[in-house]
Amino acid sequence: MTDLLEYRGYFGSVRFSAEDETFHGKLEFIRDLVTYEGATAKGLKKAFREAVEDYLALCAQEGRAPDQPLKGSFNVRAGRDLHRRAMLLAKRQGLTLNALVNEALRRYLDSREKAA
Repeated sequence: MTDLLEYRGYFGSVRFSAEDETFHGKLEFIRDLVTYEGATAKGLKKAFREAVEDYLALCAQEGRAPDQPLKGSFNVRAGRDLHRRAMLLAKRQGLTLNALVNEALRRYLDSREKAA
């Protein structure tokens, strides 16, 4: 995926079907499936915003909270050895495992963003 649309905290994919000559996408990073399409890039952007609004209205009508993308927590399956090493280092440094992982992730992303 090379491009993401953003509106009201929601992100949407951008795809093109050469066969149908149509742009299409879906809301990313939520469990619910919400799709949209348009004949032009401008039409796709409009359909994306409408899809977000329709999704929020539907959730309100059903009396349920809409999924929020990228809430700030995720599970990591690091494997036993990496988990052990991280836990021991965190303990030695007086940190929680969560704090150690956050710092490692922050440093990694900072270095990659500078390189890009």
